[in-house]
Amino acid sequence: MKIRFLGAADGVTGSRHLVTSAGARVLLDCGLFQGWKLHRERNWAEPGPLREADAVVISHAHLDHSGWLPALVRHGWRGPVYASPATCALLKVLLLDSAHLQEEDARRANRYGYSRHEKALPLYTRADALRALALLVPVAPGRAFSPDGALARHTLTLTPVGHLLGACAVTLREPGRNGHRLVFSGDVGRQADLLMPPPQAPEFADTLIVESTYGNRDHEPEDAEARLEELINRTVHGGGSVLLPTFAVGRAQALLLVLQRLKRAGRIPARLPIVLDSPMAQQATELYRHHAALLRIGRKEAQTLADGVRLITTGAQSQRLAASPVPMVILSASGMATGGRVLHHLKALLPDPRHHVVFAGFQVGGSRGARLVAGEREVKIHGEMVPVRAGISQLGGLSGHADRGELLAWMGHFRQAPAQTFVVHGEPTAADTLRGEIQNRLGWRVRVPQHGEETEV
Repeated sequence: MKIRFLGAADGVTGSRHLVTSAGARVLLDCGLFQGWKLHRERNWAEPGPLREADAVVISHAHLDHSGWLPALVRHGWRGPVYASPATCALLKVLLLDSAHLQEEDARRANRYGYSRHEKALPLYTRADALRALALLVPVAPGRAFSPDGALARHTLTLTPVGHLLGACAVTLREPGRNGHRLVFSGDVGRQADLLMPPPQAPEFADTLIVESTYGNRDHEPEDAEARLEELINRTVHGGGSVLLPTFAVGRAQALLLVLQRLKRAGRIPARLPIVLDSPMAQQATELYRHHAALLRIGRKEAQTLADGVRLITTGAQSQRLAASPVPMVILSASGMATGGRVLHHLKALLPDPRHHVVFAGFQVGGSRGARLVAGEREVKIHGEMVPVRAGISQLGGLSGHADRGELLAWMGHFRQAPAQTFVVHGEPTAADTLRGEIQNRLGWRVRVPQHGEETEV
């Protein structure tokens, strides 16, 4: 078995691992690169060896794990794409929205002339996303599945790992009674996540590929509800609004849950408007309600996530909302402020010290969200420099990623040590720190691969 690390090997995003096994090639994840420009430019590269994959397996629906799939299809690839049923449902929302944003960004750049290219083009289109979605094959988690075609002699098993609706670790087993078992963690969730049950772990792995987003730190024991309560009350009593840039899937639903609980308990004003300005988050919330049996919370509470929430559907409504003087709480995508409707709200709110912007998740290096959290006093939005006078905060208690201790605990459930472990999906410091922890605490053979590296196991 050979593994070629073609993404998320020197950073957090662009998860792509090409596995060659018993005459078949499997691409584990097909993610977008985000954050630093050096990484984002990889999205425009030719697919190269990715085009050789016989099949793709998507661990979960976040775009850094799935969002390059329409680009691969745009280059002519047409194999099956395996994922859990809930992931397939979410992909129908995320990939179409991503394509829409790609097209809108290109149109805006051409209209206002802030592209450095003669004509800005989208990375992919809605038509590409629809072609990619037609390739999806749902796989039920928890039991071995035998794919068709080149993978017919292999088995594929998905194991729920929390983090996001439908998110699973992937076990690929080679043919034969003693066939090599490769486990790819995807993104591992938290033990005490607001929405998702604790992550499960496969029992055996001969080779393990594990994420390390928070591999160099443990989450602070922050009471996210109390912190959000304090920020909201202080801001609205001063006449300002609170903007929550949010990932439309997972984080938006967790924030809605917290806001509903705060309102029911009388801890924030009962008549305070809560606005969800993200059609994709609205669709995802419906999917969370539909798949309530997969959640940690009860079905009844899942059904009330959007009760009393004002839902913004059109772009015109969104722009009017950005100009509203009424104090409110606005949830809008994207979570790292890299694109989408949240940019209009940032342009309107950042120059005014009465307002507050609260980031409720990991901000990848180089993203606009990371720069704001780091304290930059102006940021570029739609080609303009916008001064930052509003308050900026980050909530750590709502992270959907396992921290260092939780990752080690998850790996501790394996019945025996893998022959080799590879640490991916982390900034260099996080990945190397987790490598050292695995080596010192678990005694496993482990290393951090380089981008583009191919290794045999």
